[in-house]
Amino acid sequence: MKTLEETITAAMDVSERELLPFLPYILQDFWELGADPDIMIRLIEKQFEGHKRLTVLDLGCGKGPVSVKIAKRLGYKCYGVDAIPDFIDYAIVKAKEYDVSGLCKFEVGDIREKIKHLKGFDIIILGAIGQVLGDYYTTLTTLDHCLTKDGIIIIDDGYIEDGSCFSHPQMIKKQELLKQISAAGMVLIDETIAREDDKVIENYNMEYDRLAKRCRELIIQYPGKADLFSNYMKIQKEEYNNLKFRVVGSTMVLKREGLIKK
Repeated sequence: MKTLEETITAAMDVSERELLPFLPYILQDFWELGADPDIMIRLIEKQFEGHKRLTVLDLGCGKGPVSVKIAKRLGYKCYGVDAIPDFIDYAIVKAKEYDVSGLCKFEVGDIREKIKHLKGFDIIILGAIGQVLGDYYTTLTTLDHCLTKDGIIIIDDGYIEDGSCFSHPQMIKKQELLKQISAAGMVLIDETIAREDDKVIENYNMEYDRLAKRCRELIIQYPGKADLFSNYMKIQKEEYNNLKFRVVGSTMVLKREGLIKK
């Protein structure tokens, strides 16, 4: 099994562990890290229209925007786990700011260990955390015991279109993705494609500019680590370009196959 540090570096698109202590500084201008809470909420409302008092498990919750906004708008109880203490501290502050501290619980931890003891969640969210739990088949079968009978899993991730010649070490083509989902006994029942939103490209550019600004500040503060921060900027620019033109950024809703109404 990979170490916790290795899973964090993969999830955060970090090539070197030495960068990890600097991530809170680099990402200080971000509350939402990857997954769009508004998209998540729209997809949830389509599946649970009028339902109250549902429970949400937010794995790799980052600074907590998805849980906080779900709690605020839908009144659901949310439990978020992330391995970066600074992110959890921020999430707790935002829950207080949004007056949902009674609905939101945030903890620092390794989600691979936490999920072994969790069950009874109506909604499980994996918001842009990559393959922390393994491939899609492994992830879905591992989470099965955490999900209620009629529950859903929402995954924000990227995949490669079937006809594309592009390849990426952390992404698969949609046909393979659907095959793994099916093998795990689940079905893709809804999906929102990020770049179909006119504002997505603009947001990608703005996000890159923010993190690049902080990296340049760190280069001034730590000139001996200039290559570390420059390399991170290069990797992030490439990843944003991939999201714009080469891969499909998608928020997917999955449900157990036997529960789909024909």
